[in-house]
Amino acid sequence: MTRLTPVWRSLLYVPAHVERFVDRAHTRGADGILLDLEDSVPASEKAAARAGVAAAAARVRRGPNDVLVRINAPLSLAVPDIEAAIGPDVDGLVVTKARGPEHIWLLDELVSEREARLGLEVGRTWFYVLVEGPEALPQAEAIARASRRCVALGLGAEDFAGAIGSEPTEEALAVAKSLALYAAQAAGVLPIGLNGTLAGFGDIAAFRAMALRSRQAGFDGASCINPVQVPVLNEAFSPSEAELAQAQKVIAADAEARAKGLGAVAVDGKMVDVPVVRRAERVLARAAAIAARAAGRG
Repeated sequence: MTRLTPVWRSLLYVPAHVERFVDRAHTRGADGILLDLEDSVPASEKAAARAGVAAAAARVRRGPNDVLVRINAPLSLAVPDIEAAIGPDVDGLVVTKARGPEHIWLLDELVSEREARLGLEVGRTWFYVLVEGPEALPQAEAIARASRRCVALGLGAEDFAGAIGSEPTEEALAVAKSLALYAAQAAGVLPIGLNGTLAGFGDIAAFRAMALRSRQAGFDGASCINPVQVPVLNEAFSPSEAELAQAQKVIAADAEARAKGLGAVAVDGKMVDVPVVRRAERVLARAAAIAARAAGRG
């Protein structure tokens, strides 16, 4: 089965067991809602959250967002999480603490079996994979390539920082974030993440600046834990009007130069050559994908 790569500028985590959060999640404007069975659900509530996740997904489906479920990493929890989560209202799973490609192969097989038993098309469920330990980071590209289900890859900042004994600061995680970004790009999946941590939402101006730096670094979107972060991410990971105008100017100038047999041309005092044109093309393609997503939601 072939599915188009999703557009996920903003992915909002919602505890699957908290009724008031689930009930309003579809109104928040996020490109994806991540119903959480993992860290935001206490051990004592996991069974109840799992039992209610299918109904929660159906409710979240009322909105124009994609719906994913974040599952637990230990197989003793992951297997029942998958059994409960896979269904017609769930677009994908957030795979936590990926250990290596073999881990992804195993989960792929479990999901395929569940899809087949439910009469769903095998392969319909996406994987957004999180690398959260230093032992897995060198395997990040192989992890992202391990299954056609994998459409996005990110670094779990808080867990990764804990694993290496650091604070989850932008400086401490800079190299790991970059390696995860490069692995995602090399594998052809969405690089999801921020050059920092998503935990702080009190200073929206600082969060916006971090999101903009993250897009400039090459990330396509990010997850968040508070609804106030959603519009910030949607804006930060969308081309601005000025960027669109500049991209169109570059494309037009390049077309004119090629018509004259020239290899490069100057636009606003800067040389336009092949890499610059490719960047402009990516900006326009990104804007078109966002517009198509919005039209499809309508």
